[in-house]
Amino acid sequence: MGAGQVEDRRGMGGGRGMSIPIGVGGGGIGLVVLIAFVLLNALSGGGGGASIDPRLDPFPQAAPATGTRQGPDPDATLKDFVGFVVDDVQKHWQREFQRAGKAYEPTKLVLFSDSVSTGCGGASSATGPFYCPVDRKVYLDLGFFRELRGRFGAPGDFAQAYVIAHEFGHHVQKLTGILDEVQSAEQRSPDESNDLSIRLELQADCFAGVWGHTAYAKGELEAGDVEEGLAAAAAVGDDRLQREATGRVNRETWTHGSSAQRTKWFRKGFDSGDPNKCDTFSGDV
Repeated sequence: MGAGQVEDRRGMGGGRGMSIPIGVGGGGIGLVVLIAFVLLNALSGGGGGASIDPRLDPFPQAAPATGTRQGPDPDATLKDFVGFVVDDVQKHWQREFQRAGKAYEPTKLVLFSDSVSTGCGGASSATGPFYCPVDRKVYLDLGFFRELRGRFGAPGDFAQAYVIAHEFGHHVQKLTGILDEVQSAEQRSPDESNDLSIRLELQADCFAGVWGHTAYAKGELEAGDVEEGLAAAAAVGDDRLQREATGRVNRETWTHGSSAQRTKWFRKGFDSGDPNKCDTFSGDV
């Protein structure tokens, strides 16, 4: 797949604030079964890529602005690492799609600082990492990795790789039609928005684990790397973030899942290496 998968817009600025809906929804048992069917069959002949209404689905915390660069890039090594992970993740999904007789459509990760213009509207660093299904790109402020290490207590290269792989999991959901099904479900029954948002996020966690399984099999991981990924998944659980922010946990407002749920589904993907084990839309999560 090669170079050119990272687009560097740091210091260029862009749109301010988001002018787009960020929720998704559901529509009862029948639609959940339909989405599960899409998951289990998209890579073997189903799925679609019809455009949907704009949606951003960030990790649920802010990242500090990195500022405009002057002189040598202090994050040059980190940028190279991001490029390696992006290439490795996309090569993995290219192989998965090829095995199913489908064509994977590679995309780019856009590095930005402060703010950025996207196909989904303007976003700031406070958005955190996100995937825009309109332009089909992943967006990342490298400051989030410092936040992940310092504020959330989840250091390490594989913790950062987990974040990237999670966002490319959303790209896989777009290519297989899962995002489109979730959008349709939202329109039918907005009151189930949070539940399907959680299921969508947990599936992206599972997809990240599937890639991690392949990286482990290739000998790319070191001792402790899996624990780093699990720690990162737990760090951005809704219950942990709410407890730290307010001292209380309100399950009704969750959009990404609890720490236990996120680590469970990442581990399920990592242990199996099979994306068809990532059916978060059937039964309990």
